[in-house]
Amino acid sequence: MKKLLYTTGFILVMTSVLGQDFHLSQYDAAPINFNPAMTGLFKGDIRVHGHYRTQWSAIATKPFQTGLISADMPLKGKKLSVGIQVANFRAGAGNYNVFAPQLAAAYDFKLDKNNYHHISFGVSLGGIQKSVDMNKLTFGDQFSPINGGSFDKNLPNNESTSANSYFIFDSNAGLIYYYGKESSRVNPFVGVSVRHLNQPKESFFSQDNKLPMHMWFHGGVKVNINERISLLPKAIYMHQKKASEITTTVHLQYYLKKSDAYLIFGPTYRNKDAAIIEGGLKYGKFTYLLSYDINTSSLKNVTNSRGGLELSITWINRKLDPNPVKTCPRMF
Repeated sequence: MKKLLYTTGFILVMTSVLGQDFHLSQYDAAPINFNPAMTGLFKGDIRVHGHYRTQWSAIATKPFQTGLISADMPLKGKKLSVGIQVANFRAGAGNYNVFAPQLAAAYDFKLDKNNYHHISFGVSLGGIQKSVDMNKLTFGDQFSPINGGSFDKNLPNNESTSANSYFIFDSNAGLIYYYGKESSRVNPFVGVSVRHLNQPKESFFSQDNKLPMHMWFHGGVKVNINERISLLPKAIYMHQKKASEITTTVHLQYYLKKSDAYLIFGPTYRNKDAAIIEGGLKYGKFTYLLSYDINTSSLKNVTNSRGGLELSITWINRKLDPNPVKTCPRMF
């Protein structure tokens, strides 16, 4: 019975995973994944970002893992930027895997002669390769009542899968407005990104199933309270078919003058899912962020409120400024 419950639970999870994109708690730390319009929106010559997330180790024999790496840079003139991202997502006992490489480009438009108001438009093109090892899964038709009941993988599963893997092309686009006056106490930003514009067909079961468009609406404001303290309240709303999610965050950044470094701390709440604590350090060319999800969903009694651990590292090659002023939508 316990194995039957685990199998049923995994099938339910797989149904959810197949219908939705993976998400990150540090959602805007990975710029190209967050919004292709963010490509090249930083102060420097090149940016390299790495991201890792593991979750559900409390209930899964194999935790769900996400890995991502990206690099982007503005071209000569600083208006046009290009980037590349490779992401990989693996979930569950069946080694369900998603591999997604993409190329991105963005163009930054100046809206006024003072160079304060900007709109950036970006696109990314790539592919999604999905696979699952059906031999590692058990199904209802493989249950045998002999000797109290058990699953026998030697029995046929009678599932009508047409393939264990497939590859589809994917396209995404985004737009963002930001106010970049360096001496301003308040710098607002707002944007939208759309994933799977082409709605590619995907299925392991020879069905005419389309990957639905995934809409992201986000915004926030960076407030410089004084020369040492700044606040960044922000929020994102995601919608994909019948699934939606709202995540709100407040980041505090504190400048350590003697060390020429910034401490970063702030809570995040993802509705009906998780309360997230995030902390980090910006020192020199590196920004380190670490967060942990405290599960608040209906699974919290099973997981003991344990959720996911997430780590990201960003490196920006630039000439170090002893008194840097941020001009792009991220607070870093």
